[in-house]
Amino acid sequence: MAEIKDFLKSLLSLPGLSGYEDPVRAVIREAWQPLVDELSVSRIGSLHGLKKGYGDEPRPRILLSAHMDAIGMIVTGIEAGLLRFTEIGGVDARILPGQPVTVHGRRELPGYVVQPPGWLLPEDQATNKAVEMKYLFVDTGLRAAEVNELVRVGDLVSFAQPPIELTGDLLAGHSLDNRASVAAVTACLQELQHIRHIWDVWAVASVQEEETLGGAYTSPFAIRPDLAVAIDVTFARGPGSPVNYSTFPLGKGVTLGWGPNIHPALYEAFKKLAEKLDMPYHDDLMPRMSGTDAMGIQVVAEGIPTMVLSMPIRYMHTPVEVVSLKDIARTGHLMAQFIAELPVDYMQSLRWDDES
Repeated sequence: MAEIKDFLKSLLSLPGLSGYEDPVRAVIREAWQPLVDELSVSRIGSLHGLKKGYGDEPRPRILLSAHMDAIGMIVTGIEAGLLRFTEIGGVDARILPGQPVTVHGRRELPGYVVQPPGWLLPEDQATNKAVEMKYLFVDTGLRAAEVNELVRVGDLVSFAQPPIELTGDLLAGHSLDNRASVAAVTACLQELQHIRHIWDVWAVASVQEEETLGGAYTSPFAIRPDLAVAIDVTFARGPGSPVNYSTFPLGKGVTLGWGPNIHPALYEAFKKLAEKLDMPYHDDLMPRMSGTDAMGIQVVAEGIPTMVLSMPIRYMHTPVEVVSLKDIARTGHLMAQFIAELPVDYMQSLRWDDES
């Protein structure tokens, strides 16, 4: 687990906003290089890793998809040396004031998100409520002339909060949505080094999930897997959160997606396997769209039977998301054991319902 923790911390120290994933892809590629037989990059930037199975060709294929892109900001204007910005991928403005950031201009610039004093804000913003994003700035500390020389409209702004190890097995940081899942796929690939599996395994670190589902649509179309698993995060319980189907205890196991994006037979197979492994799990009810790569994967080409596995995290879409390292290890182990047990003729028995 220590190896996966260090790998994940390296991912949480990098930018890689949706549509601009190059920095994090390079580190994932280095980690996957010794674990797969082939590596390639799709036309829009998703990383594909193929670990070949031991069955006769043509072998059936399973795809493991974890998006590597992160939320962040983009510069929309420069005023007196301060930067206006808007969001990439869904950022809650309430958590922004005081956050350390990196401005990716002509060189990387450290900065902070700052909030003007109340008397400089419109009257409806000057109360104790959260100030809207359009009134916030990024301050790099540079003079206006230097900022104008180094920063342009369209430059990216990423969170710079370093990852923090909390008590127990918990880790906090930005971009755990969804680099925690990239770590889980990596743990799966590590375990598969010691397992003879019949199926080919395609590991995908997909791009643009937070904005376009670009990787979720294009990678499966190129790979044409027989089955797919989308790995993502879900909402962990915390103070004030409802104790119902929408939140899950942190560090108490994997969640199994159940809803229109999930193939019922795959849900049943993963449920039975988790019980066989004596692994804690929870049903993650997704009555509408799952909010994951599965939304794209499922409808590619003729349709791909898809499963969703998730890990609970606290404070989603903030710079201080919190995950349990045990849940990452459990997710990787569950996927590896599922792949190990896949028979060559599994697709012949797969049905949407119980009818023959």
